[in-house]
Amino acid sequence: GYIYEPEKGDPESGVNPGTPFEDLPDDWVCPVCGVGKDDFEEVS
Repeated sequence: GYIYEPEKGDPESGVNPGTPFEDLPDDWVCPVCGVGKDDFEEVS
């Protein structure tokens, strides 16, 4: 699945590099499958 990387951001969705996951807009969705932030799981 898609792993959000804060250092890369998500420029195609208007999210600048350096944006922490918790600071993503509430309406941000996965660029691969379209699920919202609430459906993401933290990985280490």
